[in-house]
Amino acid sequence: MVTIALYNLKGGVGKTASCVNFAWLAAQDGYKTLLWDLDPQGSTTFYYQAKPRVKGGMKKLMSKEIALEEVIMATDYENIDIIPADISARNLDIILGDLKSSKKRLKSIIQELEGEYDFVFIDCPPGFSVLSENIFIAADIILMPTIPTTLSVRTYQIVKDYFEERELDLSKMMCFFTMVDRRKSMHQDIMEELYKDNRFFWNFIPYLSDVEKMGIHQAPVAVFARSSYAAQCYSDLWQEIKEGVLE
Repeated sequence: MVTIALYNLKGGVGKTASCVNFAWLAAQDGYKTLLWDLDPQGSTTFYYQAKPRVKGGMKKLMSKEIALEEVIMATDYENIDIIPADISARNLDIILGDLKSSKKRLKSIIQELEGEYDFVFIDCPPGFSVLSENIFIAADIILMPTIPTTLSVRTYQIVKDYFEERELDLSKMMCFFTMVDRRKSMHQDIMEELYKDNRFFWNFIPYLSDVEKMGIHQAPVAVFARSSYAAQCYSDLWQEIKEGVLE
């Protein structure tokens, strides 16, 4: 089982859209896949048209009041289950902070899934927190979407520094470009420079209207626009990520 956390210090970088599409593509490849929406905004949950079955499920799960299987739900798609977001997720930092071994609580939960799933994708909230440290420890891969702009490059460096300062496993950190506009020389220059860092996958996601339409259709891109350029870009990037992760 491989756990991939879609994370960025800042929001609005295409994190959720990528998480939704990668999970769908993994399921299409025949992998048993779980999506865990840890972002209180619940956008992944919205895209998969899911609703939490247990009120305050995240709080109760982290506090060991309920079993993991009580919060897992099937989706409309074969091979994809989901743990939907709920409003209690906004208080997870407080809940985790009160627990002994709080930095490893998420890891202990994910270990219960071993043998049940091939891939677990986590849609993470932005920022540094007790929850993000849990994610950094629990996940096999921290997959970081990055817009090729000056501020995003700064954010990328801050996250790298954070890993080094906390002595976290920097080899987990892998990145890809999103919302790319190749007509902008700044985007091209930044991509060319960051590719030298050997943390970025070669394929990228351009800024495309079909990605924005996911909210209208509440579905992964390939479900409503199978032959679109956006669907092809996600497919190409997923194949590269899959090869990098499973090699």
